[in-house]
Amino acid sequence: MEGKIVVIKHVEKEGLGLIENIFKGDGLELETIELSAGEELPESLENVAAVIMLGGPMNVYEEDVYPFLKDEDRFIRKVIVEEIPFLGICLGSQLLSKACAGRVDKSPVKEVGWYTVELTRDGQKDLLFQGLPKTFKAFQWHGDTFEIPEGGMLLAKARGCKNQAFKIGNNAYGLQFHIEVTEGMVGEWLKDEEGKIDTGKILSDTKKKKESFEKQACDIFLNFKRVIESSLRIRKIMKLFVEDEKNSRKKKTLLWWNVKEHAFIPGKV
Repeated sequence: MEGKIVVIKHVEKEGLGLIENIFKGDGLELETIELSAGEELPESLENVAAVIMLGGPMNVYEEDVYPFLKDEDRFIRKVIVEEIPFLGICLGSQLLSKACAGRVDKSPVKEVGWYTVELTRDGQKDLLFQGLPKTFKAFQWHGDTFEIPEGGMLLAKARGCKNQAFKIGNNAYGLQFHIEVTEGMVGEWLKDEEGKIDTGKILSDTKKKKESFEKQACDIFLNFKRVIESSLRIRKIMKLFVEDEKNSRKKKTLLWWNVKEHAFIPGKV
């Protein structure tokens, strides 16, 4: 596959997880940008095949505390305008909604652990969820929720926190739930939650669901890869079309009466 997949990371704890296993195993170049370490978002999207934006503990409106959130706003809009495939996970999904003028508020239910998610009719037909059952268990860790932006499409929902996945434009997706987590990541995240929530049950559920969850996550990521490949084909065709247009303008075709040998010269018979 041409180009690279840019992964935007907000904090050290919320890393690539299964993304690294799936995409690197497929020989794809992954470039990780560590925003908390002061790394900057790319100026150009010329060689970018797709963008994956991960989660984080911050709120999308905490721009005074985390100045990179403003930069992400502009960056996401640019990605959408250039129709580069985008996948936002948890905070990444909320930032996608905000960039498209959607509202992000406190969720009616703070979801931490495993919850049932249901695909809508549009979700069942969308390429990203091909091969998945209508309902499935997903790992959640969030206190906020996003609004579906105007022109967006709800792809998945849940009982407590309704909006779970949406699509805007041709290939920009936001998922409230985590599809990248490994068993090790879940254990690491829970270390600071002892005594606050039932960490034992969440760890036990994670072990039980590990095999089915990893297959489900793999299916979604491979479907996203198909979205990327389709986008690259279209962009390649468009690039060839633009180059052909430029070349045809350079090769200005002379009409019959403009050719020197045929030109009418006054006073000459």
